[in-house]
Amino acid sequence: MHDLIRGMGREIVCLESKEPWKRSRVWHHKDSFNILTEKNGTDSIEGLVLDMHMLPRNSGINSMEIVLETNAFARMHELKLLHLSHVQLNGSYAEFCTRLRWLCWNKFPLDSIPTDFPLGSLVVLELQYSGLRQVFKGTKRLSSLKILDLSHSHSLTEITDFSFCPNLEKLILVDCERLVDVNESVGNLERLVYLTMKDCKNIRMLPENMVRLKLLETLIISGCTSLNEFPIEMLRNMESLKVLEIDEIPITQLWRGRSSCIWSSLPCSLVNLSVSGCNLSDDNFPRDFSYLSSLRRLNVGNNPICSLPNCIQGLTRLDGLYFNKCTRLKSLVGLPKPHALHIEDCISLEKITYQYFQAVYCCTYLGDNRNLVEWEDRFKLEPIGRVDVDMINLLGLCNLESMAPIRMHKQFSNSIKGDRSPVQGLYQRGIFSTFFCGNEVPGQFSHKSRGSSISFTVPLLDNHRIKGLIVCAIYASSGSDFPYDYWTGFPDVDGHMITRVRNKSKGLKWYYAPTHYGIPGEGEDMIWLSHWKFKDEHLEGGDQVVVSVRMTHCFQVKELGIQFVQVEQESHNMMSTTIYPVDPWVWVISNAGEYLFNDEDTRDNEEEQQDDRSIAAPTGSNNCSSCLHGWKVLITAAWNLTLSLSRRQKQQTESRG
Repeated sequence: MHDLIRGMGREIVCLESKEPWKRSRVWHHKDSFNILTEKNGTDSIEGLVLDMHMLPRNSGINSMEIVLETNAFARMHELKLLHLSHVQLNGSYAEFCTRLRWLCWNKFPLDSIPTDFPLGSLVVLELQYSGLRQVFKGTKRLSSLKILDLSHSHSLTEITDFSFCPNLEKLILVDCERLVDVNESVGNLERLVYLTMKDCKNIRMLPENMVRLKLLETLIISGCTSLNEFPIEMLRNMESLKVLEIDEIPITQLWRGRSSCIWSSLPCSLVNLSVSGCNLSDDNFPRDFSYLSSLRRLNVGNNPICSLPNCIQGLTRLDGLYFNKCTRLKSLVGLPKPHALHIEDCISLEKITYQYFQAVYCCTYLGDNRNLVEWEDRFKLEPIGRVDVDMINLLGLCNLESMAPIRMHKQFSNSIKGDRSPVQGLYQRGIFSTFFCGNEVPGQFSHKSRGSSISFTVPLLDNHRIKGLIVCAIYASSGSDFPYDYWTGFPDVDGHMITRVRNKSKGLKWYYAPTHYGIPGEGEDMIWLSHWKFKDEHLEGGDQVVVSVRMTHCFQVKELGIQFVQVEQESHNMMSTTIYPVDPWVWVISNAGEYLFNDEDTRDNEEEQQDDRSIAAPTGSNNCSSCLHGWKVLITAAWNLTLSLSRRQKQQTESRG
């Protein structure tokens, strides 16, 4: 429920009466405590919430010592929802909330539910973190019960006969660490659709009659590491099963020589399959998963696989694909393009390619991917010595062997304090870049300027056409440390180096933020060379062009240089190395991936005027104030809208009162 809707509902309830005990819902813990200690509850109360740990600290109440009386609920005949946490009750339960429909009691203190506890009307029973050793003493009949949650009941050793709740639909036994066996009567729950025994580490076997659970849709046994038997036939007959999570169960050890049987036994109804941490190698996966035509989410994370299993290549309709913590994974070649790809902490991953181009955008979740050097449609990183000779000659580079190693920021690494590495070439979205130590713009550059911006007119040539630009930026460290992301604690440096090319004559702009770049040391200058290839209509003789390089306070731009690339200077062979004409797109890089926005939708007269002002400013101007200003305006507008809606809602509530 949205906070504003919840707030509106609470305002309506407060209008029912000035006295909390006369309202239909009581959610303030202090009000609930006062009602129970003074025993002045009424028939008006339908829902009550009390967490003893949420009482004001200055109230002088010790939640460990307070014991309330069960007869404090005697006058609440209409109570249907009761949510207690860290509450101790003393007395008889014979007339305790006889119409209760939903009972949630965290830290239930007793070792079993009393025999006189009136549970006949209960639909939901949640006793998380309870002290239960067994659920009931004796026989109970709970025909209305649909949800039973005993999660984190660490003393629970016995589950009684499930015939007491024949209409149960959800059974939740997460982290019941002392539970050894599950009563066979679970197989008689014909309406059960959800069953989880996650992290029940001492369960040794599952009842064979679970095969009768024809309506079961979700089965989670992840973390049941003591299982020594698992009836494979059970899976084959679960016709409605959609979610199966068996993480951390060593499949190859549990079914020695029969691991292929479990794959063929998976029901074709599966939508979500998770086998994370099951010690599966490349050879343990089947050749084909085509029979799982309904599968939308697959988690094979934390397994010692080295490459993409063949069976995954045929799953072209996946919404989510997970390889988290596959530390030996080196390549994902021929990957189907899911809507979401998780490759967090795949520290050995070097290459990602896809089966074929898909228009659907793939949201990629990255962690420490320090060795990722090639990502189809994103970037390719390779040592400068392996870069195409024509590109090296075009940039005027020589003596490649003598280039000193540099510190390189990698977007997908959690650390920026790595060792120095050889100079690299970066292919990215039609732009080639390289970074190396140096302190001056080479002599062949026709236009030079101190500072972070340079403006020029594209020359008119009789027999040649301008096909591109080579931008040279000299920059150094400003002495400031890299900022760190508040949430992750990792360096927040993505997008801190942006080149903008603006053709003022045609009203076109291009933005480029490299995913990898060189980090100059103290007292060290660095050169950033980037090659931009343009279409004929994008850059013509006589056009007024402005090139600017913006960096945060970490770096300082000292000098810029521009060199024109004429048509006869380029080799057609060179363009085969993922160098294509760049289009007028705004390109923003983030940790979650790349987001492209058409420049037609973002062109702004105010931005162009600010750009012109920055060009006219003294050399060395180096800030991102316009970008920060835009974010401040957007955030302020959103905040003001929220406050306005809240005030209007409050006024409407008061007018109704």
